[in-house]
Amino acid sequence: MASKMSSVKERLGFSSDNFAVGGLCKTLLIAGLLLYLIILFQSNQNPNCPANPRSFSPFLKRDPISINSRTNQTSEDTPTNLSHLVFGLLGSEKAWHQRKAYIESWWRPKVTKGYLYLDEPPTGELRPWSTVWPPYRVSDDLTKLLQETKAQAPVMIRMVHGVMEVFRELKDNENIRWIVMGDDDSIFFVENMVDVLAKYDHTKYYYLGGQSEFIMSNFWYSFNQGFGGAGFMLSYPLAKALAKDMEGCLRRYAHFTSADKITFACIADIGVNLSPQKGSHQIDLRGDISGFLSSHPKSPLMSLHHFNGVQPIFPSMDRFESTRHLMKAANVDQSRMLQQTICYHRQHKWSFSISWGYSVHIYERVMPRSYLQNPIETFQMWSEMLSPPYYMFNTRVLSNYSCEAPHVFFFESIKKTSKNEIVTSYSRASPRGIFLSCSSNESRTAEHIFKIEVVSPATKRIEMDRCECCDIVGIVGNKAHIKFRECMTDEIIA
Repeated sequence: MASKMSSVKERLGFSSDNFAVGGLCKTLLIAGLLLYLIILFQSNQNPNCPANPRSFSPFLKRDPISINSRTNQTSEDTPTNLSHLVFGLLGSEKAWHQRKAYIESWWRPKVTKGYLYLDEPPTGELRPWSTVWPPYRVSDDLTKLLQETKAQAPVMIRMVHGVMEVFRELKDNENIRWIVMGDDDSIFFVENMVDVLAKYDHTKYYYLGGQSEFIMSNFWYSFNQGFGGAGFMLSYPLAKALAKDMEGCLRRYAHFTSADKITFACIADIGVNLSPQKGSHQIDLRGDISGFLSSHPKSPLMSLHHFNGVQPIFPSMDRFESTRHLMKAANVDQSRMLQQTICYHRQHKWSFSISWGYSVHIYERVMPRSYLQNPIETFQMWSEMLSPPYYMFNTRVLSNYSCEAPHVFFFESIKKTSKNEIVTSYSRASPRGIFLSCSSNESRTAEHIFKIEVVSPATKRIEMDRCECCDIVGIVGNKAHIKFRECMTDEIIA
């Protein structure tokens, strides 16, 4: 019987040697599986060694690598920096004589890339062309196109065509990711601009810009367009598509009379909508805009425009001096520029509202942040209107009561200390004048304060999810001392 069973096993291939080999294979397979599970478990326990099943199995399908067709590098190559931006600034030869100081305030020769597009070659004092200005180009002659399309606004056609002319200047090895278009009096805060653009995927189609502050400007043109004076930003793929369709675009919309509206319409035809940026400012306002600048939205300041149409933003300075003075603070820390920080002196019942690098307001009453973040309406409408709403934001009127009208201090100086801190000083603009008095038991007067020093960390603010907090560390004589810090986890600013 045993011999018969042995014979059957041999015929079926179930020899004792085969059983031994099979058992060994099973043992090795189980051991390998256990080793694989142990490695996975230990990797999950160690955050510095993340688990990746693909590292251990050549049979698992790998994700495709995204390749940038222009640079043969992955989209995760390097963070966006200033070298990845090119600026196209549109102006006229006549206006540049008076406006060049605005661009000089932020342009960095041999660092920023871009061109100034003039309607005709420079003359007079503009020759020889200064190296502190952007290189200039003379805009293309569009006479034939203008005649064929019977364009309603030839100057506007020239401005829109500037996008294609900037794109034409690019070379494949420049690795440009964004094209930024602006006017010859646009004031850009390029470090903040880089930080904002770095959050977007430059290999996708993006159109970024700012709306007008004046509600009717958006209504007349479009709530979905970026206003060119504030600057609008196009990712490389979108700029390429727009440049390719430029002639067709200008023919389709030759009846439009606004360059920004033509640009918006052409971009919409590509299938892209505006991503609004609260830090881009057209400044469609008139008069004294200090109230607006003192309550900036909680977004990085990217641009200012129309300085020729408003009063100088600092007392005893002209518009160009004011621009250069503002840039003294911006050159030290752009991340905090105009960012509003509010804190309270409980003993005196005072509210402090700091617009970093620009102004400080003291109110002789404790006021909530939700109220103080609304700009004081020191400015006027861009165009006359009979009834509100006038603006794209809430405002508050200047009160006649002494406890509600602010004591105003403007930026005076800035310095870095050996303690890795930045000290900004603000001095009183002028006496407040005569106001109706508040109840005598509400608070002390702040009339004797003539200077305010604000200490902030000499570190760049990366996240804007929450404002900074501050403490009134002392009031000595006629000077107040304030120190910035990050808000505590559960801190309430009230």
